[in-house]
Amino acid sequence: MTFTADSTQSFFSGAFNYSTQGDAVAATVAVFTSLSVDDQLAVLWYAYTEMGRSITPAATGAARLQLAEGLLNQIKQMSHAEQLQVMRDLAAKKNTQFTRSYGVLSANTKLAFWYELSELMVKGFVVPMPPNYQLSRDGAQVLETLKQLDFGQQITVLRKIVTDMGVDPLAD
Repeated sequence: MTFTADSTQSFFSGAFNYSTQGDAVAATVAVFTSLSVDDQLAVLWYAYTEMGRSITPAATGAARLQLAEGLLNQIKQMSHAEQLQVMRDLAAKKNTQFTRSYGVLSANTKLAFWYELSELMVKGFVVPMPPNYQLSRDGAQVLETLKQLDFGQQITVLRKIVTDMGVDPLAD
């Protein structure tokens, strides 16, 4: 099935009945969070690799990436199976030492963390995206909708997504 801006807009309008651009952000985030953990990771991967060139400067420029370097170095030392499990744990909000460490990072640092993680995947230091992975229909629609949003909305969606991942050890 081919997804167009019109079909995606129609899908989200029908599913969430939004009429403002702020609602487009909320609807996109809502559908993203309803995806399977693996589809969430795939959407992030595609977002950072397909759109990453425009997202990157805002994410890494404002972030204190050195705070995430320790986590990224830990990931690089893991087997591919362990790396994938850490990413799944982050998306699933599983309570582990790693997800708690991630949870204290700022929103911009979390954006930069995922960007750097995607770069490590491209370079072969972190488990790559399976070449035969089939993104679900809803995952494809989230990705297509994300592409149609303006730059500020894209950053807002990604910020909300990555901020909600992991476990905040300081929360109630």
